[in-house]
Amino acid sequence: MTSQTSRRNVLKQIAATTIALGTGNVFAGTLTDENEFALKGNINHSVCSWTYNFLPLDDMCRMVKKLGFAAIDLVGPKDWPTLQKHGIYSSMCNGAEINLIKGWSDKQYHPTLIKNYKEHIELVKKAGYKNLICFSGNRNGMDEETGLINMAEGIKQIIGLAEKNNVIIQIEVFNSKVDHKDYMADKSAWAVELCKRIGSPNFKILYDIYHMQINEGDVIRTIQNNHQYFGHYHTAGVPGRHEIDDSQELFYPAIMKAILETGFKDYVAQEFIPTGKTNDEKIKALKKAIKICDV
Repeated sequence: MTSQTSRRNVLKQIAATTIALGTGNVFAGTLTDENEFALKGNINHSVCSWTYNFLPLDDMCRMVKKLGFAAIDLVGPKDWPTLQKHGIYSSMCNGAEINLIKGWSDKQYHPTLIKNYKEHIELVKKAGYKNLICFSGNRNGMDEETGLINMAEGIKQIIGLAEKNNVIIQIEVFNSKVDHKDYMADKSAWAVELCKRIGSPNFKILYDIYHMQINEGDVIRTIQNNHQYFGHYHTAGVPGRHEIDDSQELFYPAIMKAILETGFKDYVAQEFIPTGKTNDEKIKALKKAIKICDV
């Protein structure tokens, strides 16, 4: 995310927009036909909740069903009943983390994180989900080796419980050039090494294509060489974190084909910030992105 369009800033902007517009008819008129197009079924599609949070969650659930898929990313326990009411899957659960800055690479946060994750692992299992996000947090002057040691030490205290409950803990990689200055897990190689040190099939990488294109590029080769450690994918256009159309530098059909060729069976979630001025334009952008990625 750019510094101007971080999750925190966008959520504030969305909240302000929703208040200004009112929520009574936010969804009205945006989509009228059920299952407007048929998906091929090769890619499990999702959308990150924060990027379409100008819609009430009930309407977001209706939107994804009308677009032909049934999953939403980055939803926590308090909102799972809403998803379940609509038959929508929580494809990447959150809520156990402190924030994006205070993470597992700093041992001072381990007591809080261990408590939170033990509680949330049980909640994820009980709800019938399996993916739970985590973050390295910032470096704050720490070298990468110390960060690896600290994070592996912390995760090893919860990974047994995750294995017992068939929950996969997934670390998201961010770019530190533009959006998340000082974030520790800003290279795929660092995260892969972390997976190796933890040594569990229940610890994987949420490979954010947008972030890694900015920080290191070579996206398809990275996927081909490390796919066994990748448990989830996020998309967005580079530069700007907007639509994944021909206005940006990544060619998502080729990336999706590369993912598919690895045998990947989990979820790919859209995490771009739509630029449309109206809700209808923003929802059409999601429909277009799903079609682009539906290889």
